[in-house]
Amino acid sequence: MKGLKTLLFVLAIFTFNIHSAQDETDTEELSLDKGSIDSQFDYIYKKSGNYRADGKRYEVVRIISLDKLRKNVLDSLNASYKKEAELNATIAGHEATISSLNKKLEETTNNLASVTEQKDSMSFLGILVSKGTYNFILWTIIAGLLLLFLLFVYKFRRSNTLTQEAKTALSEVEVEYEDHRRRALEREQKISRQLQDEINKYKKSK
Repeated sequence: MKGLKTLLFVLAIFTFNIHSAQDETDTEELSLDKGSIDSQFDYIYKKSGNYRADGKRYEVVRIISLDKLRKNVLDSLNASYKKEAELNATIAGHEATISSLNKKLEETTNNLASVTEQKDSMSFLGILVSKGTYNFILWTIIAGLLLLFLLFVYKFRRSNTLTQEAKTALSEVEVEYEDHRRRALEREQKISRQLQDEINKYKKSK
């Protein structure tokens, strides 16, 4: 019984190969040379023969087609591996570029922060202080100098007033002194005349 089934299977395969050998070879080569791996598997499945033995279904595929499909699968895998390697190299290059750009960005940010700090700060006695603090110190010094100037002006005017008052008082004293000296001189002259008159009278009385 098994020998009969095997004989029928061989005859079916032989008959199938005789009728479609030439056309199948041409279309198979074209189909296995084009399209995706999935479509090539579909092609192999559609072009395969089938039979049943012991209640099981079997597919009959040409060895040359399997070899071609195997080669195509390996070629696809190798192309995928090559593409993956190229993509990994590209990704690594992009990561290196991104890392370099991030480093430059960090340096630029630090430089910008430093420039901004220098722009917003000023040197005072060799110390870097903020503009607000610098302005506060500057206006405090200006206010102090202004107060000192006003105090000096006040003292000067006060001294000038006192000097003028002293000069006026001195002038008054000098006037009084001259008047007193003049009166004293007049009294002295009067007394001298009176004394001389008395002396003259005394001499005449003798």
